[in-house]
Amino acid sequence: MDISIIVPLFNEAESLPHLAEWIDRVMEEHNFDYEVVMVDDGSKDESWNIIEKLHADNPRYRGVKFRRNYGKSAALNVGFNEAKGDVVITMDADLQDSPDEVPELFRMVKEDGYDLVSGWKKKRYDSKLAKNIPSKFFNWTTRRMSGIMLHDFNCGLKAYRHDVVKSIEVYGEMHRYIPVIAKWAGFGKIGEKVVQHRKREFGVTKFGMNRFINGYLDLMSIMFMSKFGKQPMHFFGAVGSLSFLFGFISLVVVLIMRIAGRIALTNSVWFYMSMLFILVGVILFLAGFIGELVCRNSTTRNQYLIEKEI
Repeated sequence: MDISIIVPLFNEAESLPHLAEWIDRVMEEHNFDYEVVMVDDGSKDESWNIIEKLHADNPRYRGVKFRRNYGKSAALNVGFNEAKGDVVITMDADLQDSPDEVPELFRMVKEDGYDLVSGWKKKRYDSKLAKNIPSKFFNWTTRRMSGIMLHDFNCGLKAYRHDVVKSIEVYGEMHRYIPVIAKWAGFGKIGEKVVQHRKREFGVTKFGMNRFINGYLDLMSIMFMSKFGKQPMHFFGAVGSLSFLFGFISLVVVLIMRIAGRIALTNSVWFYMSMLFILVGVILFLAGFIGELVCRNSTTRNQYLIEKEI
C-alpha cells in the first residue's frame, strides 16, 4: 500500500464528508493505493456516524472511536499503530490542511529519501494574537533547544516513512514534538515543505492558551527525556554526587575548625549547610537509582478505552 492517511478528529462532523471527497479525488488522480484511518477522539456530535457511512461507501476508510477525549497525541499514536502504508500522512480534519499537498509529500519521502517531512504554514489565517505570535515564539524556542531547523513544528500536515511511525511513541501532548522524538529515535533526515493553510469552514478551534503553556512544559520534559530518559542516573546521580561531595568537604572543614576551637558547631551556619547538601545529594542519588529501575517500563501509558472500531 502506498499511503496511509491518519485523521485525528474531535467534533468535526460537518467537515468530514468534504474532507473525504477531497482525499478521494486527489488519490484517484494520482492512482495511489491508499487507506484513511479516522480516529474519533471522543466526539459528542455525529462524527462517528459519518465515519461509519464513509466506511460503508468505501472500505478504504477505517475508524477508531475513543470512549472519551484523550487528546491529539493519543489519536495519532493509535493511528500510527493502525497504519499499513509505505508513507504515512497525518492531517487535521477541519479542512485547514489541503489533501492536494499529499502527492508532493509522498514524493519527498519516497524519492528524496526523507524520514519525515513537516508542513510549514508560511501564510496563516489564524488569529495573530491568539495563535500566530505564540506559535512563532514556540517554534523559535523549539528550534534553539532541539537543533532541528523547522519553521512549524506543530503543523498537522506531515509525512513519514513507515519505519518512523512504527518506531516512535507519542503520548501526553507530545504531538507538537514528533520531529524531536523522531530525531531522538535516530531518524535524522527531516525536511520541510511550504503548505497551503486554509480558513476554518466549520466548527470552532480546539486551541487554548493552556495548550501553549503545556507545550513548553512538554518541551522541557522531552528535552530531558532525550538526554537522560534511558539513563536518569546520569543526571540525578551526577548532581547528587556533586552535592554530596560539596557537603562532605564543607563538613570536614567545619569539623577541623571546631577542633581548632574557632567555631561552635551549633552556632555555625556552614555546619547546617553541609548537612543539607549531603542530604540533598543522597536523595538525588536515590532518585536516579529508582529512575533507572522504572525508566520507560510503564505498561499503561498508552492504553486507551476504545468504544468501537471499523
